[in-house]
Amino acid sequence: MKISDSMVSAINDQIKAEYDSAYIYLAMSAYFKDAGLDGMAHWMQKQYREEVEHAEKFINYLYDRGARVIIPDVAKPKDNYTDALEVFKTAYAHEQYVTSRIYALVDLAISEKDYATQSMLKWFVDEQVEEEDNTSGIVSKLEFLGTDKHGLYAVDRELLAR
Repeated sequence: MKISDSMVSAINDQIKAEYDSAYIYLAMSAYFKDAGLDGMAHWMQKQYREEVEHAEKFINYLYDRGARVIIPDVAKPKDNYTDALEVFKTAYAHEQYVTSRIYALVDLAISEKDYATQSMLKWFVDEQVEEEDNTSGIVSKLEFLGTDKHGLYAVDRELLAR
C-alpha cells in the first residue's frame, strides 16, 4: 500500500524537527564544554547523536515506503544559557514538544489507517517516554541542589558515565 502524500509531508517535517533537535543538543554541549562541565557536554553530545539517528530512522522509513525524502534546512539553536538548570529545563521542554509531534504523527497514521507507519512510530512513542524521564530526572536533581557547586560537580561526573 502506498504511503499518503500527507504522511510523507508530515514525516519529512519530522525529519527537520529531528535535525533541529540534534543542533539544539549540539549547541547545549558546546555551552557545557565552554563552562568546563565535561560530563554534561558529553551527555548532550550523546543526545545530539541520538537525534541524528532518529532522523535517519525516519529517512530510511520513507525510502522503504518508496517516498521522497526532503533534506531540510536546520534552524540555528540558542547558544547561551544562565546555568545548567536552564539548559536541562529547556531540554526537558523540548522533549515534551517532540513527544507532542510524535503523537500528532500517530494520530495522522491512525486517521489514515496507515498500519505500517503506526507500527514504526511505536518505537518513537516508547523512546519519548525514556527521553522525558531522563531529562526530567536531571532537572529534579539540579533543582534539589540549587546553587551547591559540589553537587553540580557530582551530577556532572555522573553524566560523564553515560
